[in-house]
Amino acid sequence: MKVSVTYALPNRQSWLEVEVPEQATVRDAIQASGILRTFPALDLNSQKVGVFGKAVSLEARLEAGQRVEIYRPISADPMALRGDSEDSD
Repeated sequence: MKVSVTYALPNRQSWLEVEVPEQATVRDAIQASGILRTFPALDLNSQKVGVFGKAVSLEARLEAGQRVEIYRPISADPMALRGDSEDSD
């Protein structure tokens, strides 16, 4: 079955289609895609993964056509980036 694997940095993105066997897991698709060679800093032990925007485990089973996403770690607190708008009233 065909699935895709995606990963994006601010200046570089990768979207790879890969053929995996039925009953393949998220981990299987990531490994089959070769994306770990393209982005050697990826650490699946610490980075979250998902399917179509929903976090899943590496052992989650895939269905044909699904998009596996590897998420970058958050480098800044989103609340701090918003500013302190609630206190400025």
